Amino acid sequence: MSWAAHDLEPYLFRAKLGGIISLPLCLLGSYSPDILSKWAVYGLDFTGDAKLVSDPVQLHRGFPGVGFTHSLSFGILCAAIVLLASRNPMWAFSFLLGAWAHVFSDTLDSVGVMLLWPLTDWHLHFDVWQYVGQAGRKEDAIAYYTSLGGVWDILWAVWLGMHWRMFTAYHFHTEIVPRDSFWRWMRTRASDAMMLTVYRASAFFGIASIIGWYVWALLVNDFQNALDWSLGGPQWAPRQGPP
Repeated sequence: MSWAAHDLEPYLFRAKLGGIISLPLCLLGSYSPDILSKWAVYGLDFTGDAKLVSDPVQLHRGFPGVGFTHSLSFGILCAAIVLLASRNPMWAFSFLLGAWAHVFSDTLDSVGVMLLWPLTDWHLHFDVWQYVGQAGRKEDAIAYYTSLGGVWDILWAVWLGMHWRMFTAYHFHTEIVPRDSFWRWMRTRASDAMMLTVYRASAFFGIASIIGWYVWALLVNDFQNALDWSLGGPQWAPRQGPP
């Protein structure tokens, strides 16, 4: 589970790998494992008291459930569909990279992922921080941002900050647009300002999420739970292992 890394990782891939990455497709891949289930895990309210399923962990990471979305095979299948539909290897590779980055990031919590499904439903999990999604959005945010999970997000944010030039209009129009047909297609349908907004949106959302949830976890929450950077923390959260 990651609250902001999934929003930020694709930008770093684009910064490091250059024109072989389509940022929109990499972002789509990064979001894809959670699209089918995250809303049901947390429910439709902030507190989590209205969860839509009785066993959110089983739904989100298990099988039966949609835990197969957090597997290597899911990324391959979806990337193959992208390739067949678009005939664009760059888009397919970008989607696959984003999806796999999401999967490997989620191995760090206590539940982990069915990495090799359908060969096995074994979960790869490193227990760096506790998975608390079953408690609802509020408690999960507090647990995540008072543990090493928050440090993980800050790492990506700092690394992205070192590449701040990629968010300038000059870089976007000289390095991003000419190398990806997605943006050339969008240019015929949207203004430059709209394109820049779309390009920067996920990074802005990720950084704002880190700041906002830290404020919630440590200030609005009245310091009920201090930072706990021990391996497997926070220790106050009940341990949730693989389903």
